[in-house]
Amino acid sequence: MTVPAASPVIEAEHVSFAYGAERVVDDVDLRIVPGEFVALVGPNGSGKSTLLRVLLGVLRPATGRVRCFGEDPRRLRDRGRLGYVPQRVVLAPELPATVGEVVAAGRLARRGWWRWPNRADRQAVDHALDAVGLGPLRERRAGELSGGQQQRVLIAKALASDPEVLVLDEPVAGVDAESQQQFRESVVHLVREHAGPVLLVSHELGAVADDLERVVVMKRRVLFDGPPGELAMSGVSLGIHPDDLPLWLEGLR
Repeated sequence: MTVPAASPVIEAEHVSFAYGAERVVDDVDLRIVPGEFVALVGPNGSGKSTLLRVLLGVLRPATGRVRCFGEDPRRLRDRGRLGYVPQRVVLAPELPATVGEVVAAGRLARRGWWRWPNRADRQAVDHALDAVGLGPLRERRAGELSGGQQQRVLIAKALASDPEVLVLDEPVAGVDAESQQQFRESVVHLVREHAGPVLLVSHELGAVADDLERVVVMKRRVLFDGPPGELAMSGVSLGIHPDDLPLWLEGLR
């Protein structure tokens, strides 16, 4: 008996994008299915951030097709299905909201702003806070936390919406080792316990290198798409690189 392949939650087919005459994404194919933990890596200017914006529906591809849950991401009505954590955002010190209140805002896409929070909302917030190790800090003002703790607040906010896919853009850049470990545990929990696929855009894969199913390497086009073990066999390290992953990427064409 043949087991049917899982339907992709995010899919790009022959996607290209250009800023004026400069093509920064060229004929990219990408497919992410439930339960996958996929890392998208590449040097600065490789097109990975632009591709991410196309996948999220922020930018329209010049050519090709993008689907999120089977439809054009620009017309996705239930945005709560898609959890997104942008590149590191620093919360203002004067922000009056507590950690719990910031995370609870992640429920709005699911609940609707006009409805009062119910038991399911409160449980989702509690679960998200525990997943990133911030339960004891829920009453602290979010703007008073360290940079790594603030990033974990934003990850918890995305998790609180019970997303069917989580997209993370450089979530641990420059944060402390404890926050990186908490990040790893929360993402692995989502993948293993909820079969939620994760797309991680990052230069720093050391914290999650052993948990990845696939690594996608971009330099305008997809140069590699496969298990991290294949990169490791060629001498590639997925740890922290001081110069933006320069050495081994130069050997990929």
